[in-house]
Amino acid sequence: MEKQGRLSLFRAEPFFFIQNVIDNITSQVGARENVNELKDIKADSTISDVAKAARVSVATVSRVLNGSGAVSAKTRLRVEEAIRELSFMPNASAKSLRALRTMTIGVIVSDILVSYYAEIIKGIENTANALHYKIIICDAQNQKEKESDYMTLVMNRTVDGIILITPKLTDAELAAYAEKGYAIGLIGRSIDHPLIPCVYTDNVGAAQEAVSHLTIQGHERLAFLSGFADATDSYERLEGYMKALRLAGLPFVPELIENGGFSENGGYDAFHRLMDKGHPFTAVFAANDEMALGIYRACSERGLSIPEDMAVIGVDNNRVSKYITPTLSTVDQPKYSMGALLAEKLIDQLGGNQYADRRSFQVGSKLLVRQSSLFEVKRNRLQQPSSD
Repeated sequence: MEKQGRLSLFRAEPFFFIQNVIDNITSQVGARENVNELKDIKADSTISDVAKAARVSVATVSRVLNGSGAVSAKTRLRVEEAIRELSFMPNASAKSLRALRTMTIGVIVSDILVSYYAEIIKGIENTANALHYKIIICDAQNQKEKESDYMTLVMNRTVDGIILITPKLTDAELAAYAEKGYAIGLIGRSIDHPLIPCVYTDNVGAAQEAVSHLTIQGHERLAFLSGFADATDSYERLEGYMKALRLAGLPFVPELIENGGFSENGGYDAFHRLMDKGHPFTAVFAANDEMALGIYRACSERGLSIPEDMAVIGVDNNRVSKYITPTLSTVDQPKYSMGALLAEKLIDQLGGNQYADRRSFQVGSKLLVRQSSLFEVKRNRLQQPSSD
């Protein structure tokens, strides 16, 4: 079953989605969508077809088409012959876009109110400005349809390229834009495509480390707050959570999973739902810091102390996390660097394409252990803390 299918099941019934994650972990079969799906939506011949026929990389074909970069005469002739044999026609509007530069890049974010995006945007803006580019910020408001609407900016020449941060568009849809000659880049998600630069972190590994820290402290019943059902971050952090439970020999309890929508209010409501279920737990791993802040508020209302009654860990290391009481344990992601790196690579692609052979970058993350998770509990502590 494709990843999109699993996620649509999660929207309708979370336990079906969770079961598929279990199957995925057991089989170690990746959940990435097959870029070959493009054959149903692309034109007859693509730049990838030319590369395969000429026995070169897509980046080399791009250099030949753009007249940029060092390509040997022999290789150039081979590429040109493949172009003729396949009757490949480069997208005319995309070629015009390259000729008539706007020196502007669009940045599409899922939700402008989430603090995670601020530092990424700052990294993009500073790098773009240093390279004489401006940026336009687009808030998709967690709607895939809005993402698609904003993609018309690159298609109608309003911007030279688009950076999408944790997009909802599928791999096949994103690849189709790239195959048509439009410059796009991704942050917070990886796609195996030679024309799409990506910068992302190891969500599975980071989540596994965070939850393992809690199990080492003695927690045996741990809840997980996911974000949006169709967000890659939600899916991968759930997978890391489940792997950590398996590593510790702890049971997986589906009732201890709730969706907090990556927002403070969502985390607040989700924590109350968890408590109302009556299934005991002593720790919560939230898929971002925004939801963790909501947990703090809910715990205060229920008379629960952090970390004595409830340990909490978030993700993102937002600015508030080290100033609240108790300080929040969190997974630090190099957000500014992610934005700066992706901007540099996309702008390079728009210009000389000097670094076309390296497009995908996984950057490291770090677990910051602070006060909210530093409380060692006794084993077999299954009694739910009092909320009186």
